[in-house]
Amino acid sequence: MKLLLDEMWPPAIAVELRRRGHDVTGVAERPDLRGQPDEIICATAQTEGSTVLTENVADYLPLAAAYHERGDAHAGLILTSHRRYPRSDARTVGRLVSALDTLLSAEPDPIGLEYWLE
Repeated sequence: MKLLLDEMWPPAIAVELRRRGHDVTGVAERPDLRGQPDEIICATAQTEGSTVLTENVADYLPLAAAYHERGDAHAGLILTSHRRYPRSDARTVGRLVSALDTLLSAEPDPIGLEYWLE
């Protein structure tokens, strides 16, 4: 599974997951995507076959639903919440890396996946 981290997540997460052998890129690492609207991020992820990790549920679930309404399968969403993974907590990066490593190592089929990361 290829993973694209939404811009709210620091590049350190992508770096550590790549060290663990996963195909992960962060929007914050890509000048072509930084500051772009969610529609562009989502469309780019679809084109590249990347699942998106985001806590921006309010914008991404409707984007995913639009793919389904057109009869298309999106490349997947992994959803988080600020409550579960607060960006203000220094421990969040390690916790998120661990949870994502476990999920990515299980090699789920990402097509159409909408997964809440616990």
